[in-house]
Formats: sequence, C-alpha cells, structure tokens
Amino acid sequence: MSAKRKEPEEQDGKSRGKRRKKQRGDETEERYVPPPTKRKLGVSFGEEHFRETESYVENGLRKVRPYYFDFETYCKGRWVGKSLLEVFSSEFRSEPVEHYKLAAQEGRLRLNQEIIRDLNTVLKDNDFLKNTVHRHEPPVTAQPLRIIAENDELVVVDKPSSLPVHPCGRFRHNTVIFILGKEHNLKDLHTIHRLDRMTSGVLMFAKTLEVSKKMDELVRGRQVEKQYVSRVIGEFPEEVITCEEPILVVSYKIGVCRVDPKGKPSKTIFKRLSYNGKSSVVKCFPYTGRTHQIRVHLQYLGHPIVNDPVYNTEAWGPNRGKRGEIGKTNEELLQSLIKEHKAKQSLDMLDISEEDLQIPVKKKECEGPQPCPQPVSREPVSSERDQLSPKTDNDIEASVSVTQDALKKDQEQVADGIVISSVSEEDRQGLIDPLCGECKIVRLEPSTKDLVMYLHALRYKGEDFDFSSEMPEWAKDDWVED
Repeated sequence: MSAKRKEPEEQDGKSRGKRRKKQRGDETEERYVPPPTKRKLGVSFGEEHFRETESYVENGLRKVRPYYFDFETYCKGRWVGKSLLEVFSSEFRSEPVEHYKLAAQEGRLRLNQEIIRDLNTVLKDNDFLKNTVHRHEPPVTAQPLRIIAENDELVVVDKPSSLPVHPCGRFRHNTVIFILGKEHNLKDLHTIHRLDRMTSGVLMFAKTLEVSKKMDELVRGRQVEKQYVSRVIGEFPEEVITCEEPILVVSYKIGVCRVDPKGKPSKTIFKRLSYNGKSSVVKCFPYTGRTHQIRVHLQYLGHPIVNDPVYNTEAWGPNRGKRGEIGKTNEELLQSLIKEHKAKQSLDMLDISEEDLQIPVKKKECEGPQPCPQPVSREPVSSERDQLSPKTDNDIEASVSVTQDALKKDQEQVADGIVISSVSEEDRQGLIDPLCGECKIVRLEPSTKDLVMYLHALRYKGEDFDFSSEMPEWAKDDWVED
C-alpha cells in the first residue's frame, strides 16, 4: 500500500511551522552550525591589529586611545543546550544581564559571524561566539623601549618598568610585543623569558622557533647567568647572602607568592653594592626562576624592595613578611592586599582592576534617560576565569571586526588629583561609548614615579652571548630618595 500523499496546504503549513520554530530559536536541530575553523597557533600580531588604535604620550605617560575589540570563544562543552541568556547570567556575571541585552540590540554579539539579537538562542557544539567591547588600557611609563642588540637570531631590549611583555589582562597595545611590532617592524618574535610587568631591564626574544627552543633549554638547564640589581629598605649585610627558602604561589590571578615549606625549591644569592644611610643597592643572582623570586626572598630577609607595590606593604603585617612571619592565612593576606590597593586606587599594581572584583568606584554623571551602565568589566569574565579572549599572543589570532577612526585627544583637567575628561558635545560621539561603563569611571592618574619599581634585569650571559643594560639612575651610589 502506498503512503498517503500529503496535501500541498498541509506540507506548506508544516514547513512554515518549522521555519517559525527556527526563527524563535526553539528548535536547535534546525539551526546550522558551521564546522570549526582551524586556528593557526603561533600567529603573530599583524597590521590589522596595530591599526586598532594609536598611542600618545602625555604627562610622562604612554596612553592608548580607547578602541573597539572582539573577544572570541568557541562554545564550551558545559554551555551546550543552554541559551545565551543563561550563559551570560551564570558565567559572565561581571556584567549585569541588562548589559548583554543592550549589546545584543546594538548588534555587538555575533554567533558564527552573524549578528545575534535573540539571547534565548540555544547554544550548540562548535558555536563560535564573538563579543565587541569598547576597550580601555591602563597607562604605562613613557620611557622608550630601547633595543640593546639585534641579529639574525635574537632581539634584545631594555624593557621599561610597568610595561607588560605580551598582551594580558587589560593590556594589549601597551606591551613590548605590540610596540616592537608596530614601531620597530619586529614581528613573529618568540619569548625566551619574561620579566614581571614592574621589573625593567634585559629582555630577550628569538626570531625563530628553533632559536627559541635552544635558548629555552639553556635557561631551563641553568646555563644562563642572570644578574639583577635592586634598591632595598635598610642596611643590607655586607657579606654575601644566600637564600634558599621555598616559594609558594598564593594566587596566580593576582600574582602573589610567599615563602612556604610547601613551595618549590628556590635559590638566590645577594651581594650588597652600596648603602646611603637609608637604603641599599643589592645585586641579585637568581639560580632558579620562580615567580617573583627575588622580591619574595628580599622580603623574607627583611629588606624588601623600597617601592615594591606588593611585597613592601602593610598587608604583610608589622614586620612586612620578614622571616615569613605574616600571621594570616593566604585568603586573609589576599584580602588585605586588595583592601590596601583599593584604598590607594592602585589595583592595577596587582594586575587586577576594580572590574574584576566588582568593587564600586566613583562615576561621572550619566546623561539621557537610560540608566548608567555599571562600572564593571568590559571584558566578560566568568566565575572560572574563562574569557572571550585569547590568554596569550600564541593562543589564537585576535580578530577585530569593528574599528573606528583615531579618537580625538581628550582635553583633560586635573582637580584634586583626579583626571576628569572634559569633552564637548560635538566630540562626545566616538569618544564615549554608551554601553561602556569604563568611559564613565573617574580614575586617579598614576605618576611616573608610581610606575617604576626598583628591580632591574642588568645582565643575561650564556656561553655564546652576553647582553647588559645600563645601571638605572636609582641604583647609582649618589642617588638619594625623594
């Protein structure tokens, strides 16, 4: 028996019904998801990235004009079967849900390269999500990035303090990698070692992967002699001091370590160079490469770096961590550090911001009938620190689909130490993004002195190379504190 033929009207009605379901996002099987695109690992930043914005120097600071940027991610396994609204509500709580609804209405959310305005759309495996944000970067010192040496294999620079090596957190254009690529046409570089953001001095890059692997083996095999110089509190002993206290990472997010028996083996040798009656200049020889090793060992010895924004603070107790005597749990220590830097409006020194902690800050007055956006992160951050962004310059090639012309330079006035944007009505369009809470935050502008820490990588020496930088001003014998 042949099957009964469906009437045209019946077929038409069901077909229209399917289309309606697809449009509503109720029927996830009907929505096509393209196969994932293979990402090119190790792709460097190129001209399309450098054109995102421009930098300028003002008041001794290198600043970046705000710009539009796309954070990207493929659908996580735990998101499959959930709506966009559910994901934003549960995993990206640093922004209120209303923000994402407005972003969707403005066409700033994309799913598989197409604008998505319906946050009830259910996510499927291999969905590719993109979120356009108005991005702001903290200022860094305007001290120039000096090239010490360059050949067919290596590029060696003298890194200023406060400048991160590669894009991370809120920093992108104000990084060594971007400055070398954009201003010196040195691209596709491979990091051999890294310096803390607040540490200045000798920094080496390889021009090829083969050289990078070779140099990495030398560093890991402790065949590279590293010399640093620092200025520390008090009269450091005249004799050579060896510190071999184990170091434990308290928080990777904030970047805080301490001496702890459960930590990793560490060794640093210290030799005093001078003492001016108040502080000492000390040469440091780290034999291991633990995070913040020199800073933590100097703190343990009772001679923290004079202006160390993390390890020379009251959060570590009355003795500031000498001999590891802190009297606080790791959680209590972190809370004390955050509280202290929040009071100073200097959370960037901990490589975190008010937005990460959802800490209220002073805002400018909003205009118009719409409520002010909350001053929280412009970059969606989940409770598990998943971001719609690459973690390093080698993870995925960043893509920017929304660009704007170079923003007009803000006219600024300083009142009670607070820099306040003075923008005319005709300049307001383009300078201020209506969805960007960061545009409405009033921040203290750091001084150039705030952005320099007295720790400098003086020399890196191997069997076939020897690179040195000049002794910084603060390390000279006749230098006197302000």
